[in-house]
Amino acid sequence: MKPEAGLRFKTYLLLFLMVVFGPLGDVLLSKGMKRIGTLTSWGPLDLLRFFENTFTSVVVWFGIGSLLSFFIAYILVLSWADYSYVQPASSAAYGVVALLGYLILRETVTPMRWAGILIICLGVFIVGHTLPRTTEP
Repeated sequence: MKPEAGLRFKTYLLLFLMVVFGPLGDVLLSKGMKRIGTLTSWGPLDLLRFFENTFTSVVVWFGIGSLLSFFIAYILVLSWADYSYVQPASSAAYGVVALLGYLILRETVTPMRWAGILIICLGVFIVGHTLPRTTEP
């Protein structure tokens, strides 16, 4: 395999992980926090109870783990690919966010939002067909 092909494969793999784990982590945190409920009082005991419920929630911890996986993939891909490539290419996550919001959180995604997400994903497709690195290592 040519070095350029290997770089492109690694970049695509980590971008895929970013696009999956970032939105998944956000959705899991949202679901976990909705289960815990709103902080209604800023009293010390209420704050303690809120944080105890938050940090003993399995869903919240899965969300944190997913976001940590996203962050690791993000810093790795930034070590060899241009930021001007990584950031637009990772915007495919907007489509995953809407899909997970619809499927897991039962949110309504309007046709106008889907149209906007489609435009973003078309831009991601265009950026994805450029070289990941345009500067010297």
